Amino acid sequence: MFVKWRMTSNPFTIGPDATVPEAIELMTTHKVRKLPVLSGGRLVGIVSQSDVDRASPSVATSFSAGEVAYIFSKLKVSKVMTRDPLTIGPDALLEEAAVIMRDNKIEMLPVMDGDRLVGVITESDLLEAFIDLNGARDRGTRLAIEADDQPGVLARLATITGANATNITHVLVYRSHLDRSLVLLGVNTLNTDDLERQLAASGFTVRYRTTTQ
Repeated sequence: MFVKWRMTSNPFTIGPDATVPEAIELMTTHKVRKLPVLSGGRLVGIVSQSDVDRASPSVATSFSAGEVAYIFSKLKVSKVMTRDPLTIGPDALLEEAAVIMRDNKIEMLPVMDGDRLVGVITESDLLEAFIDLNGARDRGTRLAIEADDQPGVLARLATITGANATNITHVLVYRSHLDRSLVLLGVNTLNTDDLERQLAASGFTVRYRTTTQ
């Protein structure tokens, strides 16, 4: 799955000369926590809610409340933003974005096509992609099948489902220890009794079943 298939296109952005209160208003209005910062169409940084929080005036100050409010109202985004943010391309695989975000503990990656910002990929986008890959919202049944971790297992599963006139809609493999794997098999039917009997007769163990109407 490519980043461009799951990214949020045309994200809300802000300029470096905008004020921090303007950034707060934009994030609040559109319910986002991060904004790419563009200068002349080029990405120069990211401003986040945490950046804003760090820039917020402390109560431990010799300025009056009015002075503090005035100073904060003039504070520029360029003073609090994260510069030179990590980015990813639209044709990168989604798991590459997930690894970058996880390893660097960030919630959003700007998606760059050359020097042009074409979207952002967020933790929420990754979670939605995971749900879709698992087929959690699709009508049908998902079977968690314990199997030997060896060549030909998926081919055997495909043969059994085909003989049962059942269509496979999703497949995910989770490798565990002791040469065993858990295969999450999504099929297009709500009644899998015959299929499960055939799987058991072929040496597979169905550990869990869930259906979506």
